[in-house]
Amino acid sequence: MSVPTGGLAIAWLLAQGDDVIPIPGSRSVEHLDELVAGVSLKLTAGDLAHIEKVLPVGWCHGDRYTSDQWKGPERFC
Repeated sequence: MSVPTGGLAIAWLLAQGDDVIPIPGSRSVEHLDELVAGVSLKLTAGDLAHIEKVLPVGWCHGDRYTSDQWKGPERFC
């Protein structure tokens, strides 16, 4: 089964428990369709373990923006 990355992210979030609610954002209907594809994807314990192995907690860290991109009120939040 081929699932877009956004759809897999939504499926992973939904598998984290009933207290996690994905809030997707999209600029196009095509991207929204990719995200919606994840709602019907049910990840197994094996799927979740594989994702954790490939992308362990903490694999991605750091600032979202460079110093030059931090302009405006967000910098002070």
